Amino acid sequence: MASEADEGHEHLIDGVRYKLKGIIAVDQVLPYLHFLDQERKDQIKQKLITDGDRAAADLLIDTVIKGPHEKGWFRAFIDALSHGGSELAADYLTKPPRPEEEAENDMYVELIRLLAPSLAGMKTTVVCELCFSDELLTADDKERILAETNNYGNGRGAQELLKRIIRRRPPWFSEFLQVLLRAEERAVYCELTGTPPGELMANQTLSTPILDTPTTPPDTVLSSHNGSASAAVGEPSSPEKAEISLWDYQMEVAKPALEGKNIIICLPTGSGKTRVAVYITKEHLDLRRAEGKLGKVVVLVNKVPLVEQHYAKEFTPYLKHSYKVERVSGDSQLKISFAKIVQRNDIIICTAQILENYLERATSGVDEGVKLSDLSLMIIDECHHTQKGEAYNHIMMRYLKQKHKNKKLKKEQKEIVPLPQILGLTASPGVGRAARLEKAKEHILQICANLDASQIMTRSLRDFKREPRKSIQTDPFGDVIKRIMHEIHRHAELNPTGDLGTQVYEQWSVQKERQAAKEGDRKVRVCAEYLRQYNNGLILRNTIRMHDALSLLNNYYEEQYKKKSAPDEEQNIQITDTERFLFNLFKENKKELEILAKNPEYENESLSKLRTEILKEFSSRKQARGIIFTKTRHSAITLNQWIEENPKFDDIGIKPAYVIGGGDQSDVKPMTAAEQKDVLKKFSTGEVNLLVATTVAEEGLDIPACNFVIRYGHVTNEIAMIQSQGRGRAEDSTYTVVDVKNSGVAEKECVNEHREDMMHKAIEKIKALKYQLQAIMEIRVRQNRQKKKVMKNVNPAAVKFSCRHCNKQVCTGEDISIIEDMHRVNATVDFRKLFIQRENSSLQERLVDYETNGIIACKDCGQPWGSMMMFRGIELPCLLVKNFVVNINTENISKCSKWSDIPVKFPAFDYNEYASRVIEIDSDDEETN
Repeated sequence: MASEADEGHEHLIDGVRYKLKGIIAVDQVLPYLHFLDQERKDQIKQKLITDGDRAAADLLIDTVIKGPHEKGWFRAFIDALSHGGSELAADYLTKPPRPEEEAENDMYVELIRLLAPSLAGMKTTVVCELCFSDELLTADDKERILAETNNYGNGRGAQELLKRIIRRRPPWFSEFLQVLLRAEERAVYCELTGTPPGELMANQTLSTPILDTPTTPPDTVLSSHNGSASAAVGEPSSPEKAEISLWDYQMEVAKPALEGKNIIICLPTGSGKTRVAVYITKEHLDLRRAEGKLGKVVVLVNKVPLVEQHYAKEFTPYLKHSYKVERVSGDSQLKISFAKIVQRNDIIICTAQILENYLERATSGVDEGVKLSDLSLMIIDECHHTQKGEAYNHIMMRYLKQKHKNKKLKKEQKEIVPLPQILGLTASPGVGRAARLEKAKEHILQICANLDASQIMTRSLRDFKREPRKSIQTDPFGDVIKRIMHEIHRHAELNPTGDLGTQVYEQWSVQKERQAAKEGDRKVRVCAEYLRQYNNGLILRNTIRMHDALSLLNNYYEEQYKKKSAPDEEQNIQITDTERFLFNLFKENKKELEILAKNPEYENESLSKLRTEILKEFSSRKQARGIIFTKTRHSAITLNQWIEENPKFDDIGIKPAYVIGGGDQSDVKPMTAAEQKDVLKKFSTGEVNLLVATTVAEEGLDIPACNFVIRYGHVTNEIAMIQSQGRGRAEDSTYTVVDVKNSGVAEKECVNEHREDMMHKAIEKIKALKYQLQAIMEIRVRQNRQKKKVMKNVNPAAVKFSCRHCNKQVCTGEDISIIEDMHRVNATVDFRKLFIQRENSSLQERLVDYETNGIIACKDCGQPWGSMMMFRGIELPCLLVKNFVVNINTENISKCSKWSDIPVKFPAFDYNEYASRVIEIDSDDEETN
């Protein structure tokens, strides 16, 4: 049985096989492989004669990996490579080159291969002698090159020389160029360097090559194996004054935008979409300046960290010398003067919601805002989100409405309102829920219509795709939690649909909780809420360690029990019989769960499979760097803890960290933008080499090239699949799916592969069609107009809010006002009598104009309602609508997860009026005293 060390060495050799096949000199290495018998050596020699170098090298690698292995076989293999003229192959197994060094070497190798026919006229014998004297060739190399030259002529000898020299260690290329100059092979030198013959000085020698390759940007990595961009665009090479160069394929997709057309650029993650956008921005502003027109570019993103990323790594380095660049996000103090920022700068990078807020201000006329006519180019990053009805959609709907009005103004021969050019960027538009090609085409056409795009520009996405090596594993789970859930089913007389521990069951429990809240059935509502938590525990049991899942359930139990304990002991919070039953049920089973959690025999197999995958990746690569995608924040944090606490991982140099989202939708404390940025910085410098991440890392965030991606029990859609595969940008990167029982990951991955294939076909069909999007756009505008008529504003007085737990009526819509178009507050005196305050265990970071304080909860049942916020020195209760049952015109609405679900326009909070009222109340109190 092979030892762990042997398995690690086997994985290592197999992991760099793609490189070794091209750089092992089989004929020279074979004599040094003393641990191989003669029969196997003869088989390899025959392969060399019949099928050539690469096939023979492949067989040699198979033979070495297969064994049998004697003690010290790996060291012997390294020595054979070193002595057999294959030092570079030995390096890949002991001290592999850095990615940038590897990419540079690959470029020179490909250059030699491409130009080999035109280099055949060199004086092979002279060049060979000089290369040998400079130790660029071995004695065996020299002997075979001269034999080939004598037997078959100078051309064949030159081919043999070039074949052997590209196997050498860097900097072989610069040394070879100097040999060419010394051999007076100036024509060959000029061919390789791109130097015009007339510009080469008679006595010129070089220490490093100077290549004039305009199609290769200086800061771009070229993968010579498939002729496409591999890691695409990196840091600008000269921060002082960086020049923008594009690949041919990037220039191709940018062309319509450079002509002023609205388009979508669809290129895979890591292929340089943002760099194309920077180039288009520069050309656009240069043209506007030359024409004497004002140019104003806004770059919209959907995540706060992307603002700083695009500002610092893309737009500022390339454009700061010519144009004013600024960034604004929700974390920035500049958001309070966004209109001024737009006026004073040429390029503004911001979150979409900020622009939408200021477009609304300009429309309402209540404050200084921003108009679409102020902009000349609008770049929308991750533009496939225009399908989801959020800020991108709101902005584009304003655009489409104005374009529709402009048509009328033009007919009436009136001055039209100028609109910005639109540029959408995406790695994948997806196919929505399409099951047929026709529906996939409709989905993509709709995105084009939403963005008023006349074209969707893409290269064949398969050019960039490296076929991933996928492995599917399974994992069982225990029965104790299911027994608890069955007890709750009997108590509440519930008949669930779907197996326990599945997404189907979770959806059932959510629907049951909403329905019970709507009907005022307190017993069923609280049981459904507990069942959902136990179901989460089952799902996590299949994903993480048992004691981590138990910790989640125990924390939930303690939180629920804490709700029933008022800060003021004089205040009694009622505990129902059902709640008492649920508390006791967990206590009765907790001891058994704790015993099971300590027994490694019952640990889930998925973790074992994940451990194997991680060890394989880090043992087969000298500089491994990877990402593990998981579903929840809790699983990301606990998996990171599991890796940190595992000594095997520490022994092979694994340095983990986790990255989770910044929203507050989860019970787990979110990560701030600064914390995300800090982790990603450590990942880029190598201080961290393994990220455990939720979907926050799937799109947009600038995560350095890694060489493996593992999706652990979590697959969403074809867009996420393409984006997470794109994270593995390094050559020979792997993409692995580890299945978790009842997750359906394997099936979903197959569906996603089918959808991805369908998406490619739909894009090609659409590119071939001469379709008109104007009609679709007009239909969209009409449909939205009709929808707004139906969704007319309801009178706030007709909206009533009740506690989701105990059904007590709390307030009406007349009591609610809104701060900054985001925060709904109830500033009435009567409302303050209905809640208690608790300490907030996960305080949010301090924001610009307000800060969160404690949690507010129902005085009767302890149900959280929201939080206390400090706004300009005034403490106000801020409500979360998901904690209430909403009644509109006597009809209960159970599904209200966000305020936009309620068709009511609440008035803006009047700070001055409220402050005056507070002062009056304080004055009255003083007079009374």
